[in-house]
Order: sequence, then C-alpha cells, then structure tokens
Amino acid sequence: MQSNTLDRVTETDAGVLSSAPSSAAISVQSARERLPIFKHREKLLHSVESHGVVIVVGQTGCGKTTQLPQYLYESGWAADGNIIACTQPRRVAATSVANRVAAEVGSVLGDEVGYTIRFEDVSDKSRTRILYLTDGILFREALLDPLLSRYSVIMIDEAHERTVYTDLLLGILKKIRRKRPSLRLIVSSATLDATAFLSYFTHDDSDNDATIVSLEGRMYPVEIAHLQEPAPSYVRKAVETVWHINLQQGPGDILVFLTGREEIDQCLEELAEMLPTLPRTASRLKFLALHAGLSIEEQLSAFEPAERGTRKVIVSTNIAEASITIEGIKFVVDCGFVKIRTYNPSSGLSSLVTVPVSRASAIQRAGRAGRTSSGICYRLYPASAFDQLGLSTQPEITRTDLTTPILQLKSLGIDDIMKFEWVTAPPAQSVIRSLETLVPLIWWPKTED
Repeated sequence: MQSNTLDRVTETDAGVLSSAPSSAAISVQSARERLPIFKHREKLLHSVESHGVVIVVGQTGCGKTTQLPQYLYESGWAADGNIIACTQPRRVAATSVANRVAAEVGSVLGDEVGYTIRFEDVSDKSRTRILYLTDGILFREALLDPLLSRYSVIMIDEAHERTVYTDLLLGILKKIRRKRPSLRLIVSSATLDATAFLSYFTHDDSDNDATIVSLEGRMYPVEIAHLQEPAPSYVRKAVETVWHINLQQGPGDILVFLTGREEIDQCLEELAEMLPTLPRTASRLKFLALHAGLSIEEQLSAFEPAERGTRKVIVSTNIAEASITIEGIKFVVDCGFVKIRTYNPSSGLSSLVTVPVSRASAIQRAGRAGRTSSGICYRLYPASAFDQLGLSTQPEITRTDLTTPILQLKSLGIDDIMKFEWVTAPPAQSVIRSLETLVPLIWWPKTED
C-alpha cells in the first residue's frame, strides 16, 4: 500500500505551480494548520490507505468536515476523474461547508469544490473533485448507479445523528464495498459511540478492514452554566439570558437553541420589543432566525459577519448543532429540548413531539461556543437534569415511517428487507406495516387482454 501513497503524492505534486504563494494563501494555510485535526493528517491518510473503512471520532470544531476531504484531495484520491464525496444530514451544512472549502482551496464554488442538494446542483461533472451533498441525495444517486462508481472515497459526516438516509447509506455502502473493495468509506462522528460503527463493519475478530482514528482536542475551552431551578418557560428564559449576555458580557455573537419555528418567532418578537430599552452603551443587536423552513439564501445570511459594534443573535433549531461553523459565536443558550418526528405503526400516523436532548447533543451544542474562541454555554436547565439525559439520540430509523425507504431499497434489488444489514434494526411492526402499505402498489394483479 505504501507504493500507492507515493504514486498519489507524485500525481498531486506534478500539478503544483512553482510560483510563490500569496499572503492570503499563507494565511489560509496557517489557519488550517492550527486546527486540531492537522497533527493527525498523516495518520488519517495512512489509515485510509490501509483500511477500507475508517471511523473518525473528533469533537466539534476539530476540522473533520472541512479538512479531511482536502487532505484526501491533496494526496491524489481524486486523480483519474474520481470524486471525494462528503455527505451532510442538512442542506445548510452542505452549502456552507462547500463555500468554505472552495475558498480554502482557492477555487470558484462549483469548480473543484461543489455541492448538491435537493433542487440545486452547484458542481461540474468534469471538474468537481470534492463534492458535499446531503445523505438523501447520495442515496438517490445509488438508485441510478448502484455501485456509486464515480467516487473513490465517500465520507459519511455527522453519522452520530443517525438520520434515516445515513443509516441506509451505511447499509448499502457495506454491500457496495464487497463488489468494490477499492472504495474507501469514512464514517465521521462527533460522539464516542464509534464502537457501534466499528462493530457493524467488522465481520469477525480476524478482519482488519475497519479501524478507528480518534482526534484529540477541542480548539477552545467552554464554560458551562446551569440554572439552579427549571424555568417555567424556556423561551422567556432564553430572551432574558440573551439580554443579560449583551449587557454583562464582552464581545461575541450569541447562538440560541430552541425547538421550532414558532418558538423562534416568539423569541425574536420578544427581543425586538425590548430593543427600545437597550442602553446606549450596550452593543447593538442583529436578530437572525435559522431553521429548515428558510430558503438557502436566508439560512446563509446567518454566516455573514455583523457590522462593527453590533452583536448577532442567531435563534436556531438543532440545524446549527453540528457541521456548520458560524464565525464569532462565543455564547450558546441551550433550551435543552428538541423536536423530533415519531411514528406509530399501529395507527400509521406520524407526529412531531418535543423531547429532552441527549447528552451527546447537549455537548455538541456547547461546542458551538468553543469553535473559534473560548466561550460560555448557558443551559436553561439544572445540572441534575443533564445527568438524567439519554446518552445519545434515538436513531431515526427506529421512529419513522419506513414506507418510502423500503420502496427505495426494493428499487436497489434488496427484496428481503428483514435481512438487510441495518446499523440498528427498525421495529418489526414498522417494517410489517410499511410492507402491507406497499403490497397493493408493487404487486398489481395482471389483467387479461
């Protein structure tokens, strides 16, 4: 395998211009080298060369999402027209990260670095070598190209979120690698549940095809502040906390986590009503919403820096929990809840319910305050409540209607759904209910001419 490494480096070096780098390029490179992932660069590349599956574990802010695809690109994994793919569970992550990486590479977005989300493809089939896309888009591509043949490396980012399409992709990629062992798979997680992924890809004790690489260190420390007693209304308490931060704390933007659009609108309205009472000596405030119901352009406005003397207050759902980096965030206000979709196979109905976050999610949210500087996370619940949280988020595959995913799996030629290699098997009742729904759609009775 060492010879392959040398070949790839030679191919990459052959295309390097001999002119001196600009000061901007030096500044970008310096910033990249300050990320915690940089000291693991050679270990990561060696692991990808030596193993078919690499599980990468690193805290929020270490640089997994932006840097690892670049390391692979620089090492020749995109030679001969191959593409390095990095999936994201959300559209805003795919678009914002692609923008950042394109800037770091020194490329126009859509050229060497691009993205593909639903209804929008900013990439070039002949030139794009690093492609960020949602997990659902890559899964749908597998329906047209079951071997995903244009990719040399596929990185499943934020795998700990366990979305339906992340789990389905892991299942079909495990199957694809049996026919395409040259395909490299990277599973990236910000939580320490990586042993579950390792067990999934390890067939027996003698199998050396999967490995874990742990990336140490968060960039900056984050102080955690809890309430002494639960608040009657966490939306109202979030408003009070934002106001307190602006009056009592130094510079730095604020990121507030609430559960949905209605709460976000309420929070922003209450803050706007308080603006006339803002002291002249305090920072001006700029309020921004961030949730899936906004257009991509509206979502990306949260990433734009505020004017001098103005503090941004971004009120978001868990869309801002991982992957994306909003420069300048120094304070996080976490309500401690999240809205998830659940499915009742007995009634066949889905509903949105508000539930406490997991410990993993709470840690992720706090990490947003330590991305670019030291910060503070204000948890709007007591420390004792944190100790009672579940360790990780329940996989979406165990609480969703499986009718569409099962139909898509059947389109891939996977007829025995019960024998599909699930990362976490869905409830049998949900599978049976979905199959019962699909029977009249798939097996139409033949009519005589």
